[in-house]
Parts: sequence; C-alpha cells; structure tokens
Amino acid sequence: MKLIVGLGNPGPQYDKTRHNAGFMAIDHLVAKHASGAIVRQRFSGACTEFTIGEQKVLLLKPLRFMNCSGSAVLEAVGFFKLDLAADVLVLVDDYSLPLGSLRIRNEGSAGGHNGLSDIQRALGTTTYNRLRIGISAPPPEYDDPANWVLGKFTEAELAALKPGLDTVSKAAECFINDGLTVAMNKFNKRVVAPGQSSAPAAAPGNTPNTAAKAAQSSPTSAPNPAANLTPKGPSATS
Repeated sequence: MKLIVGLGNPGPQYDKTRHNAGFMAIDHLVAKHASGAIVRQRFSGACTEFTIGEQKVLLLKPLRFMNCSGSAVLEAVGFFKLDLAADVLVLVDDYSLPLGSLRIRNEGSAGGHNGLSDIQRALGTTTYNRLRIGISAPPPEYDDPANWVLGKFTEAELAALKPGLDTVSKAAECFINDGLTVAMNKFNKRVVAPGQSSAPAAAPGNTPNTAAKAAQSSPTSAPNPAANLTPKGPSATS
C-alpha cells in the first residue's frame, strides 16, 4: 500500500482556499484514477482507494483542522505498517514557491507549516516524504500571511494552478511506481526568475528542506490534537 496524504481544512468555508492546495491535489488524483470509487471515512479522514498496475494506493484527506493532521497520518501508517521512506507522500501548500510549482523532499523542518509540524510531532521524526505545492507569496498589503493562505484562489489563479496540479498528479504517480529518488530527479526544478531557463535540481537521498520560511497558520479554533478523533464540521469529500 502507498499512502498519499493531502493537507487542508475541512468544511465548505475552506473550499478552494490556498491552504487547501493539498486537498485539491487529492481531488485531482481521485478524478483521474478513482472517479467512481466510494469515499470512506477512516483514519480521521476521507479515504479513497485505487490501484495503479498491481500497486494499491490510499488517498487520505485528514478531516480535522490543519494543525491536527498528524493523528490521521499516524493511524494510517500504523494500520498498514507502512515504511515512511518508501510508502508515504504528503502533499502540502507552500507560499515560498511560485503558483503551481512543486518541490519534493524526503526530510527537513516543517518550515513554519502547522500541518507538517503536527505530522512530525505525531510520527516523531522529520524524515518523511513531502511534496510542496506553490501558492505564491502574499502581496505586500498582507500583514498577516494567515489571511493570504486562508483566502480563496481567484479564478485566474485556479486556471494557472491547474497545470501545476496535473504535474503534482504525475509526480505522485512517479513516486508510487518508481520511488522518491526518481520522482525528485524528474520533477524537482530550480525556481528561477521570469525569463531565465530552469534545469532539474539535484536530488540526493538526503537533501535539506529549504522551503517556506514564514508561518503558514491554521484557524485558531482548531481542536486540540488530543481531542476526540471525530471529524469536526462538514466532511471534505467532494
């Protein structure tokens, strides 16, 4: 079993917000590979299963708030006895990357992202695979980055993001079929200024994480990670 986890906040008020880019990537994979599959609530989240070749895949959207994502990942990893290095990939938004770009790493700090911080707390390690999806940096008028990441994508941004989600799906498929190193070598690109050319970034087995440098906050009303695991609010399965 391969586990692909997309991070986000549940509930219609967070639909198509920048912080829910991980949820959107999962939805993209579901539409491509499992459009008729039943979405089940397991592991404190919305789960969809499908098969690529002979490889079983579980797509998971934790249905607690962003900063309580770790319990869902821990439950699924423990149930299937997964190898973090070989079987698990977390999809997450990153405003230090241009819109629709991506970066894959196998370890590193949370970079101020509360969802990643809680996953690292739950797993007890910073060594697990993550694919960061660029949502672009906040404009200067945003004093609090939380207002940016919790804001909804504009229609123009959604159109620009779609090719990026296509690439994220391909990168996840590459991880599933060929492993992390192949996916890193194939899909990691240097982020360059407009007008410059880009080239594949080196992907050694233990590349330090250099992504988001500022906090990507979640709603302050998020439940305590030790609270009841029943999802709060509407299920994010659409």
